[in-house]
Amino acid sequence: MVAINPNGKLRGKVALVTGASRGIGEAIAVRFAMEGAKVVVSARTAAEGDSKLPGTLAATVERIRAAGGEAVAIKADLSDEADRARLVKEAVEIYGDIDILVNDAAVTFFIPVETFPKKRFDLMMEVQVWAPFHLSQLVLPAMRQKKSGAIINISSGAGIHPKQPYNRRGGGTVYGMCKAALERFTTGLASEVYDDNVSINVVSPGLVDTPGVAVHGLINAATKDRVQPIKYIAEAVYQLAIGDPKTMTGRIDYAADFLKQINVEPSELVGA
Repeated sequence: MVAINPNGKLRGKVALVTGASRGIGEAIAVRFAMEGAKVVVSARTAAEGDSKLPGTLAATVERIRAAGGEAVAIKADLSDEADRARLVKEAVEIYGDIDILVNDAAVTFFIPVETFPKKRFDLMMEVQVWAPFHLSQLVLPAMRQKKSGAIINISSGAGIHPKQPYNRRGGGTVYGMCKAALERFTTGLASEVYDDNVSINVVSPGLVDTPGVAVHGLINAATKDRVQPIKYIAEAVYQLAIGDPKTMTGRIDYAADFLKQINVEPSELVGA
């Protein structure tokens, strides 16, 4: 039977997870709480009615607390610099310095390059590239001072260069640009903070059945066999968060392959 372990490997640790009102972010927050972490969950969707998609921060927190874990929600718009600073400030005021940061929040538009509006391009870059960069800047001083910490960025196979034969479908170029930039940021930062015992890694989920994926119609007859259970992504992120920062950093890992490599089966998630 799956349960919260208050004395787990993340006991005493504070984790901040963005994009945690649903889907991958929610699952990661739950997995951390299962190992005793104090979890701060953030997104724009705090309560019912804030979004057309299912899932809220309130529901994520309730799921964790109902199982005996500890979590708090802080609503924030990651496209806004002041809101990002407020998010970290309030999280630290509630629980203390951030030990683990997971950058999962995203806003995505699938539009061909020829007609892609600058306003939406800027928004995607702000949320998917600059926000993880800025949040990392905000939490790193405490991590470096303590000589301990982990940052995990959630990427996508879209960051890999397309190969021929091309499908000509179009629309994913900007998304791929964002993820490629996020991955290069990850490896670069990993090298910068290596001596500070802080790990910086990427988990690429593959195709996961989440509300965000559903709204873009990415699961269909041609792709349904590639769908990966969400527990794989949550487990991969957790394993990287507890990994040795000297040997497990600067990685770009695909969840299922990574777990197979380290011979770990994903845990079921409480409240699923």
